[in-house]
Amino acid sequence: MDDTCKRYNDFGNFLKKTFPFKVQKIAVNAGFTCPNRDGTKGWGGCTYCNNQTFSPEYCHTQKTVGEQLEEGVRFFSHKYPDMKYLAYFQAYTNTYGERDSLLAKYEEALSFRGVAGLIIGTRPDCMPDDLLNYFAELAKKKFVLIEYGLESTLDKTLARINRGHTYSESADAIRRTAKKGIYTGAHLILGLPGESREDILRHADALSVLPLTTVKLHQLQLIKQTRMAKEFAEHPERFRLYTADEYIDLVIDFMERLNPSVAVERFVSQSPKELLIAPDWGLKNYVFTAKAEKRLIERNTWQGRLGSVQK
Repeated sequence: MDDTCKRYNDFGNFLKKTFPFKVQKIAVNAGFTCPNRDGTKGWGGCTYCNNQTFSPEYCHTQKTVGEQLEEGVRFFSHKYPDMKYLAYFQAYTNTYGERDSLLAKYEEALSFRGVAGLIIGTRPDCMPDDLLNYFAELAKKKFVLIEYGLESTLDKTLARINRGHTYSESADAIRRTAKKGIYTGAHLILGLPGESREDILRHADALSVLPLTTVKLHQLQLIKQTRMAKEFAEHPERFRLYTADEYIDLVIDFMERLNPSVAVERFVSQSPKELLIAPDWGLKNYVFTAKAEKRLIERNTWQGRLGSVQK
């Protein structure tokens, strides 16, 4: 394999093939909650979750969708004036609420200048058929990617972290969404407590048989003011925290087993330093990605090398 070529299916290349212009995601916090926060499924949310870790400064619920997009465009447009944007409804569960209220927020984003489509982050147990039909119609005219938070493919882990749904619900939501002709993504956390290395690698096998467009990988991060942080303080022996080099090799082992048709959006997450307990690698996302790409070359391997299934 030519070392100048990507050894994995990069999300950036997926976007280049999809759009004839540059696009940039702009995160939007539309003020949603989750069914395992408001008592529908449970209370307190996922044990690892502090939503401040993934909401940029311009994302505050007192601002409208349009105001957040305006600030996001202002932030990015100076570099690429002709850039288009994808409104990324990221915080909490962005399909959980009254249908009319949901659609009003999506339509507000779509009507904003330069917005070429939507990315909707949600839970697999929060996609009713009528809303899925709306996205299916929208996908005929605009870019739509539904990103489901799976986090794990093991029900024992999902129960432990208080997800409030099962893996079978995740797989069903992905199949239903892809069947409608909608781009479909999955979010996974590598290194959750109680999962062995082989458990983590089997996640790749499970995802490889699903009709996924994208996958987003994050390392486990222990964040202040979460129940998982409390558990870690009381029982650190229950956790396996990887060094950066160990995690790079784990990710590459994962990629070797991942269906090569799935575009990989990212390998890591970077939480605000003031909220992060561990692991603190001190690496920007792009630096980590460069290290992972170098390691792929060193190991002379690539995405899907050990995979045995196709969708």
